[in-house]
Amino acid sequence: MYAFRTSKVMFTAVRMGVFDRMPAGVKKLAEELNANSDALERVLDTCVALGLLEKRAGAGYANTALADAYLRRSTPGTLAGYVLFSDQALYPMWGNLEDAVREGSNRWTQTFQMEGNMFEHFFRDADSMRGFLLGLHGYGVISSPRVVGAFDLSRFKKLVDLGGGSGHLAIAACERYPNLRAAVLELPRVIEFAREMAQRSTASNRIELIAGDFFSGELPDADLYAVGQILHDWSLDKIKKLLAKVFERLPSGGGLLIAEKLLDEDKAGPVNGLLQTLNMLICTEGKERTLSEYERLLEDAGFGEARGAITGARVDAILAIKN
Repeated sequence: MYAFRTSKVMFTAVRMGVFDRMPAGVKKLAEELNANSDALERVLDTCVALGLLEKRAGAGYANTALADAYLRRSTPGTLAGYVLFSDQALYPMWGNLEDAVREGSNRWTQTFQMEGNMFEHFFRDADSMRGFLLGLHGYGVISSPRVVGAFDLSRFKKLVDLGGGSGHLAIAACERYPNLRAAVLELPRVIEFAREMAQRSTASNRIELIAGDFFSGELPDADLYAVGQILHDWSLDKIKKLLAKVFERLPSGGGLLIAEKLLDEDKAGPVNGLLQTLNMLICTEGKERTLSEYERLLEDAGFGEARGAITGARVDAILAIKN
C-alpha cells in the first residue's frame, strides 16, 4: 500500500533538484528552492531513511554514494531523466490502470488530453528529448554490458543497433569485443545525442552513427542486428514486419540480439517483468513476453535457432541465428 509514497518522495526530491545541490543545510536549501523549511526538512529526513541522503552533525545533509551516482543530473550514469519521466508521465498514467484493463489500450490521451503518443511528446523539443534519452542511457549503462556478455558474440564483425537511442548497447559491445565494429541506426534528431555519448567511449573509432528509420528505410549491412527494448513497444503486426525485414537482410549465420525483459513461462514472475508488461499496456501498444513466445515469433520469421539468457539486469537477452 505504501510503495507509491516512497516513489513520490524520490521523484519530488529529484524534480526539485535536491541531489544537485548537496551538501546543504535546510535553511539555505529552502531559500534556493523557494520551499517551506519545515516541509523540506521532512522530505530530506525521509530521504535519509531511504538511504538517499545522510545527515552530517552540524553540517546539514549530503548525498549517499547511490544518490551521487544516479540522482544527480550531471553524472555520466544518471537516472534522473528516467525518474522525471516516471514522475511526469508514468505516475499519472498509472492512475488510469483500471480503464486500461477494461479497454485494453494505453492511457496517453485520457491522462493528458493530447493526441499522438508518449514518444512524440518526449521528443517535442531538444530539452525534453535530451532528458528522456539521458534517463534511458543511464539504464543502458547498467544493463547493456550484461546483455552483450550473455552470449559469445566474438565471431560477429558488424553490429547494427536498430533504434539504439544513445548507443549504449553498441558502446558496450565494442568495448567488450575489440574486433567488432558497430553502428547505431536512429532518427536524425537523436543522432547528435548518440554521437556525444559514443565519443566518451574508448571504442568511439569503431562506432558509426546512421540517421534513419528501421521501419521505413533500408537496413545497413550487418552480420548482427540488435533491438533493445524495441519489440515490447509495438503491435504484433509491426513486430512481425520488423523481424522479417531483419531476417531477409541478414547473411546466413547472421544473428539478431534482442534485449527485453523475459517473463517466466508460467507468467507468475518475475514481479518487475509483470509490472513492466502492465506499464506497456498503459503507455504503448506492446507487452512483455516469455522466451517461448519470442521463439515462436522468431521461428515464424525464419530463424532456426534462438537462445535466451537471464542477465539479472533490467532486461534479459535473446540471440537468434539465421541458419
